[in-house]
Amino acid sequence: MIDLNNIKRGPIMFALIIGMFVAGLNETLMGNALPELMKSFGVSAATGQWLSTAYMLVVGVLVPVTAMMQQWFTTRQIFLSAMCLFLFGTVISAASPEFAVLLVGRIIQAIGTGMLMPLVMNVIMTIYPPEKRGGAMGMFGLVVMFAPAIGPTLSGLIVDALSWRWLFYFVIPFVLLSIIIGAAFLKNVTEVSKPRVDLLSILLSTIGFGGIVYGFSRAGEHGWSEQEVIWTIAAGSASLLLFVWRQLFLKQPVMDLRAFRYPTFALVSMLMFVLMMTFFSSAIMLPMFMQGVLMVTAFKSGLILLPGGIVNGLMAPISGKLFDKFGPRITIIPGLTITVISLWQFTRFDEATSTGVLITVHIALMIGIALVMMPAQTAGLNQLPSHLHPHGTAILNTLQQVSGAIGTALYISIMSSGQKHYLSGASDPQAPTEIASGLAVGINNAFWFGSIIALVALVLGLFLRKGKPIEHEQQAAK
Repeated sequence: MIDLNNIKRGPIMFALIIGMFVAGLNETLMGNALPELMKSFGVSAATGQWLSTAYMLVVGVLVPVTAMMQQWFTTRQIFLSAMCLFLFGTVISAASPEFAVLLVGRIIQAIGTGMLMPLVMNVIMTIYPPEKRGGAMGMFGLVVMFAPAIGPTLSGLIVDALSWRWLFYFVIPFVLLSIIIGAAFLKNVTEVSKPRVDLLSILLSTIGFGGIVYGFSRAGEHGWSEQEVIWTIAAGSASLLLFVWRQLFLKQPVMDLRAFRYPTFALVSMLMFVLMMTFFSSAIMLPMFMQGVLMVTAFKSGLILLPGGIVNGLMAPISGKLFDKFGPRITIIPGLTITVISLWQFTRFDEATSTGVLITVHIALMIGIALVMMPAQTAGLNQLPSHLHPHGTAILNTLQQVSGAIGTALYISIMSSGQKHYLSGASDPQAPTEIASGLAVGINNAFWFGSIIALVALVLGLFLRKGKPIEHEQQAAK
């Protein structure tokens, strides 16, 4: 049994936070650099987007098996392996002579990220007592939300001033720092039990989650009628059902779905699924609105979104402290209410919308999401016994990847349909002003869908109760 009483949490959190900062930053650095990369390597947009799609696909496939990995390998082994893989992928990407090599580098980076995300959450749940987990998860949330927020702005600045390769050179020192601190201070805080590995479950999980993420990603780009989209989603869904069925009968499942027997965790899983659909999709829609309707540059659109990202990061520790003191409802209900109102405001945006209004509403949206995200996840994981924490974190992280792919595809489909309908009645469908107006209408429709989804999340949030963490219940029973 591992003694956690004398663990120094500060250095451990520092190592984990630097690792997560680098991984989070890396996810959004590619957006503004894509046109430059397409020009440098002479590839089309359909090919170039694989730098982002493949990254999300690999993370979505890998996260479900991390629960098993945490039972086979120590905390230090997983963390240092993840960061070394991330470093290796970053070096390959920076030195890429051709597009295929750059894509391989991104995939290796994604493997490191997929190993890291659930590990960090599980370590926090392990080294902190229930009454302090909200604050710790809030600090984790600060990094998780702040790093992706500054990514587009930083990317635009680097690409304008230097070469795209500096997107990777810039990251290398931070990765090295995380590896050094992790090697010096990170302790093994989880038990290694080495359960039997069910290869069929891993295969079904890979096909299931991979097929769904890939299929919905392709649908968002090319429409729902493509045979490739239909068959990959069908194959993914069938494999996922078989995976779930198999986990229910295994003594040592790869992903223990018995976590859903705990009502608060099940409720939080549904809430996070619908909320993350809105979060990821808004991150796609807003730059499209600014660049396609307001006609601002990619760099300026990143600057416009930066204040909201900064406020979101700063709010995460505050919401964590409020959770520790008052429970989940004090932050989640107001947060979901603010999110619904903000998304409704986005449905009213058009060519005349000022930058100030856009920044204000985006900041409100980011405050709402910060008040919900980490408190909700902490509330759900608190209700699980410690042996289910690795599985709970894997489930929540997997749902985020899948919901992001599904939400983005649905948003883009609704936007495209709305724009086509508008242009079909326009006197001159090729006129730039009409195209911009049609895009605004399509994006408004997508945000109406987002508002409804957020309203569903608000209804789910009303059923959350504070409850006692499972550790307290177990101690009281002794």
